[in-house]
Amino acid sequence: MKVAVVGGGPGGLYVAISLKLRDPAHDVTVFERNRPDDTFGWGVVLSEETLQNLAANDPVSAAAIRDHFAYWDDVAVVHRGTRTVSTGHGFCGIGRRRLLMLLQERARELGVVLRFEDEVVDVEGLSRDYDLVVAADGLNSRTRDTFAATFRPDIQTYANKFVWLGTHQTFDDAFTFIFEPTEHGWMWAHAYQFEPGTATFIVECSAQTWDRAGFGDMTREESIAACEAVFAAHLGGHALMSNANHVRGSAWISFPRVLCEHWRHGNVVLMGDAAASAHFSIGSGTKLALESAITLADELEKGDGLDAALDRYEDARRIEVLRLQSAARNSAEWFEEVERYLDLDPVQFTYSLLTRSQRISHENLRLRDHAWLGAAEGWFQERAGAGNAPRAPMFAPFRLREMTLANRVVVSPMAQYKAVEGCPADWHFAHYAERAKGGAGLVYTEMTCVSAQGRITPGCPGFYAPEHEAAWKRLVDFVHAETPAKICAQLGHSGAKGSTQLGWEEMDAPLAEGNWPLLSASAVPWSPANQTPKAMDRADMDDVRDAFVAAAEMADRAGFDMIELHMAHGYLLSSFITPLTNRREDEYGGTLENRMRYPLEVFAAVRVVWPDDKPIAVRISASDWVGDDGVTPQEAVAIARMLKEAGVDIIDVSAGQTSLQARPVYGRMFQTPFSDRIRNEVGIATMAVGNIYLPDHVNSILMAGRADLVCLARPHLADPYWTLHAAARLGDAETSWPDPYLPGRDQLYRLAERGEI
Repeated sequence: MKVAVVGGGPGGLYVAISLKLRDPAHDVTVFERNRPDDTFGWGVVLSEETLQNLAANDPVSAAAIRDHFAYWDDVAVVHRGTRTVSTGHGFCGIGRRRLLMLLQERARELGVVLRFEDEVVDVEGLSRDYDLVVAADGLNSRTRDTFAATFRPDIQTYANKFVWLGTHQTFDDAFTFIFEPTEHGWMWAHAYQFEPGTATFIVECSAQTWDRAGFGDMTREESIAACEAVFAAHLGGHALMSNANHVRGSAWISFPRVLCEHWRHGNVVLMGDAAASAHFSIGSGTKLALESAITLADELEKGDGLDAALDRYEDARRIEVLRLQSAARNSAEWFEEVERYLDLDPVQFTYSLLTRSQRISHENLRLRDHAWLGAAEGWFQERAGAGNAPRAPMFAPFRLREMTLANRVVVSPMAQYKAVEGCPADWHFAHYAERAKGGAGLVYTEMTCVSAQGRITPGCPGFYAPEHEAAWKRLVDFVHAETPAKICAQLGHSGAKGSTQLGWEEMDAPLAEGNWPLLSASAVPWSPANQTPKAMDRADMDDVRDAFVAAAEMADRAGFDMIELHMAHGYLLSSFITPLTNRREDEYGGTLENRMRYPLEVFAAVRVVWPDDKPIAVRISASDWVGDDGVTPQEAVAIARMLKEAGVDIIDVSAGQTSLQARPVYGRMFQTPFSDRIRNEVGIATMAVGNIYLPDHVNSILMAGRADLVCLARPHLADPYWTLHAAARLGDAETSWPDPYLPGRDQLYRLAERGEI
């Protein structure tokens, strides 16, 4: 096969090597526009896993690369004068120029033709002259641009600015992150040694800091001098250096995230950054390119035709690329928003940094550095007022007003649809009692409606009749007498989403018969199939407000420890907040301040009658998932500020379910970023929700300061004793079990010790 490789970076060279290894008869030419020893980066980071893959593919070049690696095991974080070190991370670094020289030498040995200072300007012509064209021409791929209609690239540029520098201050003991305040804003460095006497030193900052500092108007020399001044205390008298001599100005750039819908056009195939890029903060760009080169060579070797080989290559690599891109996106976004976290204690800040990509979980971090994580857990417990024993964060107490929870696990509200005329039944008693016995610190009721008209379905419970209060009191009394759990009543009104079928019937569809009239902020139906609600007038608003007040008074008499007002998911109070359903032209519509006016009015009225020693939460939809037409995460921050100023104690941060137009992006812990943002930008306690199902998830969220409480719904439907079982798996012997269940506890802990659960 006659193969042209466009781009002589590590990926291009390595695919040429891999092809020649599999069949020396391949005619492989690499076209590189630069000179052989030109390189515009400094060091390259590879994992031990990647080194093993290289060794299996080509032991000769892998051995040469390994001989020139710098190894380090530690990550050091310098923040607010404190240097925090965590070990067990296993990094390897090599100079980019050195790596290129080694791969060029190996390619020549194998008979690859290397053509330097030879820029390919006619990719279409090249594709006619060669059987296969591998486009490894980088982030700014000309090949990708030429066939953009086929490749359909999605390129998003991050806002932060960074400049890739080097220094003879080696940082040889750790991959080091340094955060420094300046008069213009925070700046930070990613520093690591890649060869004796030289280290990479990437300086990064927000676009706002970059603008205020005037970097855009500086020469390269002025820019380097400014960075040296900021990080002088960490450079040991050494200078910073740039090798981007081909770039005019200061060489600062913003990172483009590239993802192509397709990777091939006829006999032209993309590889490495040309197809998909991974943010430099996780150091996986070269890894992706090298491993993609191996896969491409493997598929071509099978000999069943070019089309089949290229299709398999793309299928095989796309999942791994997307996985790494997801981690890279998480990492990049953490640095994009890092100023949100800079007030965290150095312990929590370091933990947040280490787990930013979600590739390192709580228990994985324990495997890497048991001592550091144990000390961090002790810090978390001490801050919670529980001594400094190293217990997992999920078992730390939490206090809101005069209510103290035994731990941070919350049984999320989950509709049961088993009430009769609004009255909770034996099902509810059994359901909630079991989950209270199951070890969670806080148990929520499902949305309990403040009026018959405010029910979602005929099976929804309420707080609008004496028999409701009596039934709920029976449950609350049991929970308080027999368990350490606290219990919260979620109060809500269905609005336009009311008068619908039970959850296991047709969700959100109107009843076949017996529908009742609906109220909402505006006369906007939930769907074309649902009835149009009445736009509330002032009398309606007064009635609903008073119904919330009466329900809160009932909840207090029933003994609930806490209440939550449901202002999310398209229900009545939510319908005022989101512009998707609030079309009012009076003082309750239009601006966010107007849209929040009625929900805040309801909260204020409820707060008056709810005891001062008991907390009130509010659940919000932090995103409508419809872009700028609905509530955005940025607007959710403003909503949270208003709620905080009104006296709300904690915000239950959910998202979506406000419109059929919503296009949510699902994944594990997919709504936690909303909680994180609100907690750390507004300075209010939050609860995280959304596809959280492992103790690792809970502990990672809490330890990183992304939420104060963590809500689990479906896991508690499947396992009422989720918290007790988690404690056994984690070896936490201090978690309280009901006395009659102690023999079961003892057996479970023995099984856990033997690894049998």
